[in-house]
Amino acid sequence: MNTSLIFGMIALLASVSFLQTTFAIETEQEPGPPQIPEPGPISEPIRMPDPTPVPDPFPGESDSDKVQRLNEENDNLKQQNNDLQSQISSLKNEKSRLQTEILELNNSIQNLKEITLEQIRVILELVNQLKEIIFEKIFSPTIQL
Repeated sequence: MNTSLIFGMIALLASVSFLQTTFAIETEQEPGPPQIPEPGPISEPIRMPDPTPVPDPFPGESDSDKVQRLNEENDNLKQQNNDLQSQISSLKNEKSRLQTEILELNNSIQNLKEITLEQIRVILELVNQLKEIIFEKIFSPTIQL
């Protein structure tokens, strides 16, 4: 029994060491280069669709009618341009008027600040005078007693 146990242990150790070397050899191997794929069937190139001719936007219209219509469109565009120019000039006038008004309001605010500061100085002066009067007239006679 002792010999079979020792023999079994030796066989177990030998198999474990064999497996370790086998796994070590497998993990140390470098991967090979990837295989080059084989070319597939050649497909036909995609063709551009044939351009269709642009239809005439105004069929049955003569050249003189086209010129007249374009002149009318041009006149309409000129009128719109004039309207926009007048709106721009009126907006510029409005802007300058508002800027002038803003300047006047800023000046008024500055004047009001100066007036407020002057009023605060006067109030502080009056408070100091009141303090002197209170100390001289009320507390001074009381302290002398």
